[in-house]
Formats: sequence, structure tokens, C-alpha cells
Amino acid sequence: MSHKFPKAEKLKSRKTIELLFAEGKSITKFPIKLIYLPSEASKTQAAFAVPKRNFKLAVHRNRIKRQLREAYRLQKQYLLHNNGPTFALLFLYLSKENVPYPTMESSVKKILKKLNDENS
Repeated sequence: MSHKFPKAEKLKSRKTIELLFAEGKSITKFPIKLIYLPSEASKTQAAFAVPKRNFKLAVHRNRIKRQLREAYRLQKQYLLHNNGPTFALLFLYLSKENVPYPTMESSVKKILKKLNDENS
């Protein structure tokens, strides 16, 4: 399994993101909330968001998004990829302060395992 996060796996579509917020289901494991929706895309696509309300400086928001992307990139093998369903995923950061990376990584791992269990 490749540990890459290529452009094809990045969720960029505004329509899909709006649909996620309108109709998506969610799984929460503090400090991360995953909003997901089954999709028809060839690969599972993911996006990452950190609220401006909680982190005023873009430097802090960007660092958290980088850490979330890295945690997802390393843990995405827990999703079914071999002819399994594909999803549109949005990882939303909930905490009001910065959480250590190992905590973030374990949360992403548990969320992806739970998503896999619910949809297998």
C-alpha cells in the first residue's frame, strides 16, 4: 500500500463539500470530527478544515492541517481500498488549542477504523 497522498485523492469540489455538510454522516473522536459521504469517485477523497474562530492566525491553522494530512496519509490503509466503497471525507478539527501530534494520529486511526467497520 502506497503512503502517498496524490492530487486525485484531495477533495476540491465545492459541490461535494456543500453536499457533505448538508447530507453527510459524522464520526467524532476528540479532537477530530469526520464528516463522510459515499461517493462515485474512483478514489476516496479527503479534505481538512480548521475553524478560523478557534485559531486566528493562519500559521496555526496551516500547521494543524499539515498534521492532519500527515496522520491521514499514514493511516489511510485502514480504509477499504480494494474494490471497496469510496468516500468523500472532511476532517474537521474541534479543539480550541493545539493537541500533540500522537493524540491527533491516534484519533484519525480510530475514526478510520470505525468508518471501515460501519461500511464493510
